[in-house]
Amino acid sequence: MATSGGGTGRDVAAAEIGRITTDIPARLDRLPWARWHWLVVIGLGTVWILDGLEVTIVGSMSEALKPDDTGLGMSSFQVGFAGAAYVAGACIGALFFGQLTDRLGRKKLFMVSLGVYTVATVLTAFSMNPAWYFAARFLTGTGIGGEYAAINSAIDELIPAKYRGRVDVAINGSFWLGAVAGSLLTIPLLDPTVIDQAWGWRLAFGLGAVLALGILIVRRHVPESPRWLFIHGREDEAEQIVRDIERTVADESHEELSQTHDTITVRQRRSIGIVLIAKTVFTLYPRRTIVCFSLFVGQAFLYNAFFFTYGDTLSTFLDVKQTGWYLAIFAASNFIGALVLSPLFDSLGRRKMIAGTYIVSGLLLAFTGIILGDLSATTLTLMGAIIFFLASAGASAAYLTASEVFPMETRALCIAFFYAIGTAAGGISGPLLFGWLVDRGASSGDITAIAVGYFIGAALMIGGGIVQAFLGVDAEGKSLESIAQPLTAEDADGSGPGGGGSQKEPVPV
Repeated sequence: MATSGGGTGRDVAAAEIGRITTDIPARLDRLPWARWHWLVVIGLGTVWILDGLEVTIVGSMSEALKPDDTGLGMSSFQVGFAGAAYVAGACIGALFFGQLTDRLGRKKLFMVSLGVYTVATVLTAFSMNPAWYFAARFLTGTGIGGEYAAINSAIDELIPAKYRGRVDVAINGSFWLGAVAGSLLTIPLLDPTVIDQAWGWRLAFGLGAVLALGILIVRRHVPESPRWLFIHGREDEAEQIVRDIERTVADESHEELSQTHDTITVRQRRSIGIVLIAKTVFTLYPRRTIVCFSLFVGQAFLYNAFFFTYGDTLSTFLDVKQTGWYLAIFAASNFIGALVLSPLFDSLGRRKMIAGTYIVSGLLLAFTGIILGDLSATTLTLMGAIIFFLASAGASAAYLTASEVFPMETRALCIAFFYAIGTAAGGISGPLLFGWLVDRGASSGDITAIAVGYFIGAALMIGGGIVQAFLGVDAEGKSLESIAQPLTAEDADGSGPGGGGSQKEPVPV
């Protein structure tokens, strides 16, 4: 149900296009889980499987890329540089597509960003030299970065509040399902008795593009976010989509949907200026900004530093010829951790779970750095599996946090902003640092040379956990609009954060 009123004033044509009172958010949040929600999860969430496949293929195939005859003649530093190029592309893609996602809509951008990824992955498979490979990895990253911004915002706006935490954590954790597939896929592709090594790594990238095309087909059936539509003056479309969803969910669940009387009044706008978005992030919600920055920097450094070069570490220092099995075990523990722990983010709460997973995984990583010289390939993988069983759930929750604690009009850009800043600080420097440390240690055969990277990652994770413990938001089970009122929403006195009124940031309790 939505009632509208005309906007007034000289800005109407440029900014405000009307006022409506709507119950759409409450109607979406009160829905029982049904097969329709699985369509959303499969159509949108499976992209993380692609990301995991991409990253793992690069990590597993580091040795295959080094020979001049069958590979591209790359050094360990260049393997790390390729990882940094991918992450740099993801940062730029997140910011570029994130802004467009808030301006043009979720659906347009999650179709475009996946298309960019698909084309760039095909280009990677046809790389003829390191420069081509670096450029293709950069473009692939831009597509994935755009996905992070568009997908997390769309999922949160379509999934009922009581399921949001577990769904977000599990979906982001599905990255590791792709990592398992990528690890196992590289085993036959890197076996010279099975396939010519000059073609094995190229086929791996080509298969990623095939999977992306399948996801594009499913994604066509996922609707635009009704929340985005009614704020941008398209309330009739939003109402029709919600009615279709309600009818579908009622049929699939065989339940009579409860009535809801909760409404929100918003001033509709075609777009929200970047100045207002910046003010929202840095002035209206400073503590949430600190939390998101801390969480993203910690997880970005930890994952990109450790995982991008893990295969190189195994082959360089521990004489592992076939890294796929080790990487598959490591990746499986990450996915299982996110899947098993995800319900606790809705029951025990965001603050306890995020702080706990960050701090404990950071302490375990520091301990691993101390005993690194005494570890074998098996024991190092075992320690990694234990650490990242916890860290994967916490890292996934970083995206959940950024997507739910800021106003709807800024959601995609906020995800993109923190992803880009955190990943630039930790995700670009991490692979470069670890690549340099691996090269340095290789000259002396000393694996402890990379321990400093472990200690830095541990410190960042522990710091992020402490910040979350003190400044985190208890968002479990709450509607997005109650966690962060839309900028265009009107308070009872007719004011609001996007207009003449003000909105104070709630003190975390």
